[in-house]
Amino acid sequence: MTIIRIGNAPCSWGSLEFEGLEGQPLTCERMLDELVETGYCGTELGDWGFMPTAPAALRGVLEPRGVVMIGAFVPVRFCDETAHASGADDAVRVARLLSGAASPDHAPMIILADENGSVPERTAHAGRVTAAMGLDDAGWAVFARGVEKVARAAREATGLPVGFHHHCAGYVETPGEIETLLRRTSSELLGLVFDTGHYAFGAGDRDGSLTRAGIECFADRIAHMHYKDCAPEIAERAAAEGWDYFKAVGEGVFCELGNGCVDFAWTTKWLHERNYNGFITVEQDVLPGMGAPRESARRNREYLKTLGL
Repeated sequence: MTIIRIGNAPCSWGSLEFEGLEGQPLTCERMLDELVETGYCGTELGDWGFMPTAPAALRGVLEPRGVVMIGAFVPVRFCDETAHASGADDAVRVARLLSGAASPDHAPMIILADENGSVPERTAHAGRVTAAMGLDDAGWAVFARGVEKVARAAREATGLPVGFHHHCAGYVETPGEIETLLRRTSSELLGLVFDTGHYAFGAGDRDGSLTRAGIECFADRIAHMHYKDCAPEIAERAAAEGWDYFKAVGEGVFCELGNGCVDFAWTTKWLHERNYNGFITVEQDVLPGMGAPRESARRNREYLKTLGL
């Protein structure tokens, strides 16, 4: 029997992993209270320091609220070999925190990603990158070697599962780039965190068909699902007007669930047919201070209930 639980993440409240983005102060206690209030039972860690960084203290904010720690996002500049050692240290630090605060019925995931938003050309062309903007063979060798090194360090230190999150404004954005990374890394070491919204934006999807095809294509590596929607009309404007990644996010390219092109009914049915057990993490990436995160979280949760989740 498939058992799927629904979580959310600090990024839906505007707590993002990018430097230099500031909004109204948001405490983890407030975010977690609103998360529970709007119907979720799991969370990601968010930026290091947003939640307590000692296991006992982290349990202290999660357990009284009945919230499970789903995983944590760990960005690393994998294209730079000199960053791999510090990336491994960061991943191990996060893994040990999560291991010490884990719920008995769920092993949190270390979610690796590129240091998204740090390469000007990729950030400027998110959603419409070309092959010429990607890594060459030598660059891919460095990148994949770094991913495996960091994943192995976290696995050996804690035994926690590790996945890679493809993400716009990074070097693993397009379907071809996802395929290349997975081909160059061990399936036993690394799963794929499939983010429906980032996939749709990065693939140039406008009607949901490309994202459905991507889920089918990468089925054997998908270890965790992020439910995020993508507004095709905003993606079209981003392309036509040359917006960078942050402008597109600020204009709402990642809209509330059910308002974009991602086929969540099909995706949910697909997950059940594959006997997917675990969490779906809802993410509606917003910039600090954007919108009304609590009400968006509530509407997103109500939408998922119409799909039986």
